[in-house]
Amino acid sequence: MARGSALGRRAATRAAPRRASAGEWIDTVYASDLGRAIETVAFGDSGIPIRLDARLRECNYGSLNGGPVFEVERQRIKRIDEPFPGGESYRQTVERMRSFLGDVAVEHGSGRIVVIGYSATRWALDHLLKGVPLEVVVGAPFGWQEGWLYELTGDAESTASRSLET
Repeated sequence: MARGSALGRRAATRAAPRRASAGEWIDTVYASDLGRAIETVAFGDSGIPIRLDARLRECNYGSLNGGPVFEVERQRIKRIDEPFPGGESYRQTVERMRSFLGDVAVEHGSGRIVVIGYSATRWALDHLLKGVPLEVVVGAPFGWQEGWLYELTGDAESTASRSLET
C-alpha cells in the first residue's frame, strides 16, 4: 500500500469490527515498524495486542528506495537472488519472513493473527506457506484486495494449526 493510502486505512478500520462481529478472535496484530504500516494499524481501541516487527518491512530496494516504482518493477525478476544495489534480494526478504514465521509458530500455539506488511511480505507468505515459486509471485502483477488468508501448520514445536491473515 502506498504511504498514506486512504484505501488501505479504510480497509484496516473496517477489519477489526467486522472480524469481531463475525465472532472471529484475533490474538495479536503484527505490523512492520515502518510508518506506512503503522498508519494502517486500526486495531488500537480493540484491546488486541499490536507488535511492531522490522522483519515485516518491504524489501530494501537500496539506492532505489523512494525512487520511481517503474524502476523497481523493471528490476524485480533480476533481484530475486541478486540484491538491489545497496539493498537486499527478494530471497533475503523471504528469509526474514521465515524467521518471523518461526517465532510466530513458537509464540502462538494456535490462534489467529493479523499481519500488516507490504507486497514483499505477501510474496514471501505465498512462497513459504503456499509453495508458490518466488519467480512466479514476484513476476505476477499485484492484485490488491482487503486481505489474504494463510495457514501455518506443522512445525517442530507443535502440529497445531495457526492462521495468518494479512
